[in-house]
Formats: sequence, structure tokens, C-alpha cells
Amino acid sequence: MQIPLLQRPVLLLLSLLLTTGPQAVAQSATVAKSAADELFSTTVFAAGQHDVSLYRIPGIAVTTRGTILAWCEARRRSKSDWGEIEVHLRRSTDAGRTWSEPQHIAHHGQRIAGTSGNATADAEQTVNNPVAIIDRETEAIEFLYCVNYSRCFTIRSTDDGVTWSAPSEITSAFAAFRSECDWKVLATGPGHGIQLRSGRLVVPVWLAYGGVRDHHPSVSATIFSDDHGQTWQAGAIVVPDSGDFEDPNETILTELSDGRVLLISRNESKASRKLVSYSPDGASAWTTPQFHPELWEPICMASVASVPDKPGWVVYSNPYTLARDKQGQEIPGGRGKRENLTIRLSRDFGRTWPVERTLEPGKSAYSDLAFLPDGRLLCFHEADSRLQLAVFPLEWLTGKDQQQ
Repeated sequence: MQIPLLQRPVLLLLSLLLTTGPQAVAQSATVAKSAADELFSTTVFAAGQHDVSLYRIPGIAVTTRGTILAWCEARRRSKSDWGEIEVHLRRSTDAGRTWSEPQHIAHHGQRIAGTSGNATADAEQTVNNPVAIIDRETEAIEFLYCVNYSRCFTIRSTDDGVTWSAPSEITSAFAAFRSECDWKVLATGPGHGIQLRSGRLVVPVWLAYGGVRDHHPSVSATIFSDDHGQTWQAGAIVVPDSGDFEDPNETILTELSDGRVLLISRNESKASRKLVSYSPDGASAWTTPQFHPELWEPICMASVASVPDKPGWVVYSNPYTLARDKQGQEIPGGRGKRENLTIRLSRDFGRTWPVERTLEPGKSAYSDLAFLPDGRLLCFHEADSRLQLAVFPLEWLTGKDQQQ
């Protein structure tokens, strides 16, 4: 019988009490506490494995049964955003210690030709921007992805991510955006979507309305489902490409403890800061986006998650860098180095972020966050040519700076 991880320290202490006495119990308790406070890290995907040139664009979620799902783009022959790309997934049922073999889960529908008009390029199928949402009510996993940045599909798992349904196309849900944004490129996420306490499923999206395959200019928005993923609808455009807002794109969101939805959008604006907005329902009535002074923008996907059982607490991950000139001055709208992946904590619904700690000082880029049932935080992130999973308690982040 496999013993759940959280029960093993308890069983160990009971065994020691029966065989070696209270002194050994005290020593073991110290060891167990020390182990619980440590950061554990493991490589989930690495370039070159399984004939894949590069794994990128990590996403992570924890199912209602406590299983970790880690997925990504498997870029078969090149490192480009375009090319022969699949979506691969691995499962862990022991808090990230061991993993199933990579599973190619999307796209298994009819192969779709590219959109460039180039015969060589169009022979390759780009499956991009995968997003999963855990439905707590049905225990199903809804999984959205795009093909060639032009069509959107969804698949579903009802057995904890072991098997997946045939794809169903939901591109029509994006038609409502055309009155404000005549998009040529569409993309979900990437990362994870969320389910609100109301049951609504919400997925961040971005749309580009330049030429074919052109990712500029762009806007960020959300789509949502009120029937457990059976149908999807367009929400409002949250951040347009206008005024000081330049090319808002890859966007993340979380439901706060007060019921509002916090959205943070990557952008290429002169301010070099993330754009932040709030909504009561994840689809409408968004506040006017604001550049957040503490959330630096190196032009990279970030992640955000609310801390369970901690009202107002939110965690955030992103490379903590800015583009600077030789004099050390910020370069407006510059692309910062993708390194120094940092975890930050807010205790006031994302208004301020006073706590921070570097997770990966070297090359690091995209990341995604989730929580285990025991309260430990997961950060699945790009670290050079690897996709790395870090598992750690909040105490690793807060240290002595803990407030209840």
C-alpha cells in the first residue's frame, strides 16, 4: 500500500516512539520540520529528450485528487514559436517526486495546415498556448489550446488526466471580439485558467490584429464558460493597444479572497511595468488598467495565484529584471534579460508586493504557479533549456517576515 506523503512523518514518529523512546521522537520531529521547510526542485522536461528540440511554455495545475499536471509545448525541430509543435503532459501523484512518461495530448484531431502561404512552413502544425482549468464541481479537467495561432480547441479529462477526449473546436467564441479587434492571431493563456467560486471557468486570451502570423498590435481579454466547459463566450477586452498601452498580450489571473478577479498583463509599453486590472466576475466591468510600479516588465510571461486560507494573500513569479543602458538607466519599453526568476508575495490583494525571494538566479523565463493540498507552493518554470519544478512552503519565501 502506498502511504500518502503527509502521513509518512506521523507513522515514522509513532514507530520511533514504540521502539526507541521520546528522545528519538524529538530528533525525528526536528528532521521532519527541517525537511518540510526546504525547497525541492526537479527537472520535468529537458531539451533533447524524446526527440524534442526544446520544451517551452510551462503550465501546471493540481487536480481535486492532489495529482500534479505539468504540461508544455514540445517544439520538435526548432526553438521557434512557429514550427512542428505538440503539447506534452506529465503527471505526478507523489507531490512531484516521480513522474509518468510524457504524453502527447494535443492536437489529435485532423491535421491543420499552416497559415503563412509558405509551403514548407505550412507543412508544420503549430499547437500553441495550452491552458488547463480544474473544475472542482465536476472534477473534470478542461484543457484549451490553439493551432497555428488561428483556431482554438478544447479537450477534457474525467479520469484525473490519464486519458483525454477528442478535440472540440471553440474558435467561434472569439467572433464577438471582432467588432473591436479584427484579429488575425489568437492565443489562450498560456499557463492555467481558473474556476471562480460561482462555478464560472475563466481563461485569459490575447489577440493580434496585424498581418497573418504577426503578433503586433495586440489586446488582452478573457473568455469564460458558465456550463462547465460545454460552451465558451467572449468577455470584454481588458487592455487595448491604445494610448500608453502597447501590445498587451500574455495575461494571467486569479480570484482573490474577496471575490474579485485580478488580471496582470504582459505588455511592451514604455513604462516597462505589468498592467493590472480587477473585475467582479472575470469577464466584465474591468477597472482601468494601471502600470504597477513594483511589477517590472522584462517582456516575459509571469504567473499569479491566491494563497489558500490567507485572505488577501497573493503570490507572483516573473524574471525580476529590466533593460538598462550602460549608465544603469532604464530603457523605456526595452527587453530585459530573462533571468533572476523571483517569487513575490502580496498581503493586500496585489496592491503592494513587499516580500520577494529569488528562485532561479540564472537564465529563467516563463513560469506557472499552483498550490498542493498541504499548502506548499509549486513553481513550474523555464530554467535555461529545462523545465524545472520547485516545491516549497511559504516559509521558504517569507522567512522571518511572517504576518498572520
